[in-house]
Formats: sequence, C-alpha cells, structure tokens
Amino acid sequence: MKTQEVEFEVVGKEGPRKNSGAREGAPVDPFIALVARLMDDIFVIPGTGIRFGLDPLISLLPAFGATASAGVSIVLIAMSSRRGVPKIVLARMASNVLVNAALDSVPVVGDALSIFFRSNARNYELLQKHAGTARASTKGDWVFLGALLFGVIAVIAIMIIGTFAVLHFVVSALSR
Repeated sequence: MKTQEVEFEVVGKEGPRKNSGAREGAPVDPFIALVARLMDDIFVIPGTGIRFGLDPLISLLPAFGATASAGVSIVLIAMSSRRGVPKIVLARMASNVLVNAALDSVPVVGDALSIFFRSNARNYELLQKHAGTARASTKGDWVFLGALLFGVIAVIAIMIIGTFAVLHFVVSALSR
C-alpha cells in the first residue's frame, strides 16, 4: 500500500490567521482576485503589452461611470476588511480608490491615465500582502471602516454633484 501525505489546518472560532494557509502566490480570495482582474487587466492592447480592464471603459460613461467603478472598488475594500487587513492598509486602499476616481472624473485623459494606475490590482496586492495580519476586529475597527467608506462615498458624491453643476452651467450657457 502506498502512503499519501495529507495537509490540514486546525482553525478556531476566530478564523484562520495569516494567509489562510494558502500556497505562495495563491489567491487570498478568488472572488476579489477575479473582480480586480476584470476591472484592471483583462484586456491587452495588441503589440504593446499594456493591460487594461473594464474600469476605464466603464468610466467613459459621463457622470455615472466613475461612480460605478468606484462603487465596485468600495465593495472590494469592504470584503478585504473581512480578511483581517490592518486599518492603515484599508486607508491606503481607500486612497487608491480616491486617486482612481479623481482620474476617472477627467474626461478621456483621466480614463487613459486610469489604465496605468489600476487601483483594484494595487488593492488586491495589498490584500495578498496583509491578509490576516490584523488582530480580531473590534467595534472601533468597524466604526473606522464605516467612516472610511462614508468618506470615500462622500467624495464620489461631491464629484457627481460637480459634474451635474458643470453640465447645468454648460446647458444654460448654450441655451442663451
């Protein structure tokens, strides 16, 4: 009879520590990995090796494209918080989303620059590096995460309001 080696991990109530015992290079969360890839590098510009995803394409939609793209990123940050990412890393992830949303708010040029910034891919790399390194979540952590997400959503809302204000100004100027 041939012997077979079996690997297992005993996990307590608090869940797995570190990277869930995953192999080096294995995805921390396959869903987050898939969405980050779809948003930032699923397509290749032929002959260049430059990768881009749905993010710059969605952002081409006036006013709502940047919001939809940022909304997906916010969901990924919230999911990352459940993987034990430290608060300071969540703040860095949120700043990546804010930079990307700011780029996306500039018509055409911002979308082109967004191809090179890739906030979701950056955030997934941060997740892989820091997953499971935080202590157990406390009520304060949830308050921090809620405030952080509220801040990101508020900035995006201000961008939308600004877009509508500019559109209103342009329409009223053209109708004179």
